[in-house]
Amino acid sequence: MRILVIEDDEALRTSVHSSLRSAGFAVDAVGDLRAADEALFVNEYDCAVFDRILPGGDSLDYVERKRATGWATPVLFLTALRDPDQRVAGLRRGGDDYLEKPFAIAEMVARVRSLCRRGGVAPPPVLRVADLELDTGRHEVRRGGVLLSLTRTEFAVLRCLLENAGHAVSRDDLIRAGWDEQADPASNVLDVLLTSLRRKLLSPPLIATVPKAGYRIG
Repeated sequence: MRILVIEDDEALRTSVHSSLRSAGFAVDAVGDLRAADEALFVNEYDCAVFDRILPGGDSLDYVERKRATGWATPVLFLTALRDPDQRVAGLRRGGDDYLEKPFAIAEMVARVRSLCRRGGVAPPPVLRVADLELDTGRHEVRRGGVLLSLTRTEFAVLRCLLENAGHAVSRDDLIRAGWDEQADPASNVLDVLLTSLRRKLLSPPLIATVPKAGYRIG
């Protein structure tokens, strides 16, 4: 799942970005509304996390304008504004959730995860192909009942393959699943990861290369 974070405080932006990535999300983090507009033009997101007051103005006005165009991505507002009327306004004018600063990072991650589930049809909690199982809730992968040790990015790429089991998934889609926008699609990061993932999944092999199309599992 891919998250957009808009926060002008660099320290907080870095902390939120790092925490969401550690929780298994692909994350793009920007510091103002202009950069957010560019990111939303290029990418689709499962959730957006907006600081309320940004250098370009109140992000509530921005979200309200986006909602008027049919934009439906779930939004979590972060704010230091403690007036209950501000919270009500945020929820009435396009926000899906609201979190006051200072906040616990773990709570923020839990709220983002909940909004991602709300935003679309949740995948089954356990994805299976042959004797391979990926538990999305526990963040665990087993083959033949044996627990495998995967990195965050390996888990994300494998999950993308399993969610599309039986169909080819393009290199670009797999890179978007595992990395943020700073990843270079022309680099060999995906090749290196797939080599490691295939080794960890053991035999018989499950991930097939589909010429000119990408990769397929199942």
